[in-house]
Parts: sequence; C-alpha cells; structure tokens
Amino acid sequence: MKAALIGYGKMGRAIEKFLIDRGHEITCRIDAGETEKFDSEEFRNSDVAIEFTCPAAAVANYMEAFGRGVPVVSGTTGWTSRIDEVKTALAETDATLFWTSNFSIGVNLFMRVNSYLAKIMNGFPQYNPSMREIHHIHKLDHPSGTAITLADGIIANNGRIENWFEPETENEERPGALPIAHERCGEVPGTHIVSWTSPVDTISIEHRAFSREGFALGAVIAAEWVAANPNRKGLLGMDELLPPM
Repeated sequence: MKAALIGYGKMGRAIEKFLIDRGHEITCRIDAGETEKFDSEEFRNSDVAIEFTCPAAAVANYMEAFGRGVPVVSGTTGWTSRIDEVKTALAETDATLFWTSNFSIGVNLFMRVNSYLAKIMNGFPQYNPSMREIHHIHKLDHPSGTAITLADGIIANNGRIENWFEPETENEERPGALPIAHERCGEVPGTHIVSWTSPVDTISIEHRAFSREGFALGAVIAAEWVAANPNRKGLLGMDELLPPM
C-alpha cells in the first residue's frame, strides 16, 4: 500500500511507525503550510491518505485529496458542523472519506456496549445518564468527537434522551438531555466514562487508553481496508471493519 500522511505530529509519527512495520510505503508527508505537496506526483500516486490534523484544517485537506482522486482516512474531530459540505464534495468528485471519531478497536467495542446499555435503560427510568471525557492539554475541541459519538449512541437507543449539553456547573441538569463534562489534563491519551445514576446507585462503564498506539494501528488497518476496496465510495466508518452485531 502506498500511503500519504497529512499531518506529521505525534499521531502522524505513530501511524508512520505502524505503516513501516506492516511493510507499506510512505509516499509523502504533508504538514501545516505544505499544501503545495498535494500537487506532487507522490501524493497523486498514493493509494490512500491518512489525515490527522486539527479542526480548522481538516475539511480543506479533504477537498485537496478529493480533487486529486486520493481516498482519505481521517481521525480529526471538531469539523462535523460542515459534514453536509463534505458529503456534497464526496458525491461531486466520486471520492472516499473513511472517518471515525476514534480508530481504537477497544473504543468501538465500548461504543457498542454503550448503545446496548442505553437500550436496556429504556425499562429503568430511575436511571439518568451522564458522561465525562478526559484528554491531554493539547486537544482543542470539546466535547471530544468520541464523546459526541457515544452521546449519539445513547440518543439513538434511549427514548428519554433527546440531546446533549456541556454543563456549566457540576450538578447542572436538563430534562431529556445528556450532560457531557470535559477535562484537559497533562498527556492523557483519552478516557471516557458513561454513568447511569439512580437515587440509590450508579452503573458506570469506562474506556481508558494507555497510549496513542491503539488509535494509530486502527487508522492503518482502516487505510488497508480502503486501499483494498477502491470501489467503496462516499462517507464510510468503522462499521465497515467490525463484524455486525
């Protein structure tokens, strides 16, 4: 597989290591301020581009790749307010974007447990959900993309929860809404805790990442899948990789 890297920070370097270890070729590395590399022969000949940058840059990076016929695998979060624009561009250019808020296999299994628990709680209205996410101080967006995906899973599977919000105080409550608290601390790779609390007890599920390696490996596995399935177009995600429930 010939892979281009868009973004060459900590995640880009972690992805690079797995690409090399798994025998793949890195065609080019495009970091901030290097947009001229999108026009290089190396980029155009890539089987896939793996993009991990920042919310402000992601959509422009997608458009550059779409216009050159290179499918994109991306884990950048914080840009999805522009998802309709991206879907339109995908359709117009017959392009591919494999995107997820978190490439960790463990997190995606956690998401399935989260959705199942939310469905069970339809029968137990005394339990109300809340969420806390903790990340490193360099993460700019909040709540995390993973937290929003977890919230979507709760909303889709529980008839009492209609939306989510970020509480201004620890004890703030809104009927029918899921509070998502965030914390930025040191170099924490990512922790997500979902709790269902009744007047007498709390049930909690938690996923805690030990390093970025799980995210990086998942992104490479997704890139391998995209390169092996060039006819799969449009907006794709982890459901393509995981077995059906």
